[in-house]
Amino acid sequence: MSQLFGILYKLRNLFLFIFLQIISFYLIGKNNLYWDVTFFNTTNTMVAKSLQISANVKEFMSLGTVNDQLAKENIKLRTELSKSQELLALNQTGYKPDSTLASRYDYTVAKVISNTVNLTDNYITIDKGTADGVKAGMGVICPQGVVGQVMSCGEHYSRVYSILHSSFTISSEVQNRKLRANNQTALGIGKWNGNSPKMIKLTTIDRFKPIYKNDTVLTSMQNAIFPPKIMVGKISKISSISSEAFYNIDVKLSTDFNNLVYVYVVNNKLLDQQKAVEVENPIQ
Repeated sequence: MSQLFGILYKLRNLFLFIFLQIISFYLIGKNNLYWDVTFFNTTNTMVAKSLQISANVKEFMSLGTVNDQLAKENIKLRTELSKSQELLALNQTGYKPDSTLASRYDYTVAKVISNTVNLTDNYITIDKGTADGVKAGMGVICPQGVVGQVMSCGEHYSRVYSILHSSFTISSEVQNRKLRANNQTALGIGKWNGNSPKMIKLTTIDRFKPIYKNDTVLTSMQNAIFPPKIMVGKISKISSISSEAFYNIDVKLSTDFNNLVYVYVVNNKLLDQQKAVEVENPIQ
């Protein structure tokens, strides 16, 4: 305590100076209208800036909650969009759409816990598992496009192998105006070649089909785990050799795997029925 009093005693002149400064400003403001108004405006400006900073901090702190809410709202929109796209696609072929078939997908929002992009086989960990209805084999997408497929599940976490995996393939369809005008389909298999995390190869596309650079690549109707017309990417490079039957196509992925935050686990409610039929009637 004596040391504290000693420090205060040594600073007595500083405290006296500050006290006299406060008194001086008070007297100036009280006896001078201009200074009084200036001080009032300055104080208001400082208070306003402080309140703005406080509001910005609160807004930043609440971004996580807002993002969670938006991700959940997007599930409803995604469900309706999938249904509409499938009904439209079926109508365009002249096939009478079945509302049950078109509504077979539902979604669970999940947050990415960890993610790799530079390995030969890349994996993603999400914060949803069997307790949330997630099962191995389900597809995973994000707002930008296809992500991958659930490999294994725990109660509260799941492991996903992404497009950037040597074993992952996806049935894809190239779309452009000329193909639609000619009533043609251009189906291929998308597969990562282990190089850039932004690119995959698209194979088995007939080189006589009218395919061009910047054409859109979507999931096809032949996917069991993904709804049709989910974005895969756009063609960035296309070439062909006269002695080969198929194009050599590079596709730039629409999904940015370096910045994944939220994903949607896709549940095909009719998948078990489809598998049961395929088991009973295997392709010879």
